[in-house]
Amino acid sequence: MKAKLLLMIVMIFGLLIGETDQEKATKIHAGDMAPEIAFTTLAGDAYTSETLKGKVVLINFFATWCGPCNAEIPHLNTEVFEKIKDDDFFMVGIGREHVADTLKIFADKKDILYPIAADPDRSIYRKFADAYIPRNFVIGKDGKVLFQCVGFEQKDFDKMIEIIKEELK
Repeated sequence: MKAKLLLMIVMIFGLLIGETDQEKATKIHAGDMAPEIAFTTLAGDAYTSETLKGKVVLINFFATWCGPCNAEIPHLNTEVFEKIKDDDFFMVGIGREHVADTLKIFADKKDILYPIAADPDRSIYRKFADAYIPRNFVIGKDGKVLFQCVGFEQKDFDKMIEIIKEELK
């Protein structure tokens, strides 16, 4: 009886609190149009929302010091970048609050295969969220967000890959 009462109190408290901090910090959700962005990769290639139109795009926001980000990088290399080879797919890792020189050293050390771009002032990140990394956003060919997640959990990562592959069919 006590366990049921405690569970009920916890559930009611959860409903009163409402959104989690991660949800409150998220500005863009599945179904929303992706914000206009522009970035230059470490290789010197410039991209904008306009140049990426018609492609399925995965944007991964990360930081070099972030444990979950570092755990996710090998998966992004092997499960996404190396396996999803399609002319209609583009992915980029955007280093939140990092400059290109720092990211270049980090990318070499971590053997990152996919394009990386710097976002030293959070000007890109701020369009998607206020806090928390890693964050992944999958944008469809029509510019709408198909998927977004915070943190690194394999089940969310697998769902993201499934959505990317489905959109590329």
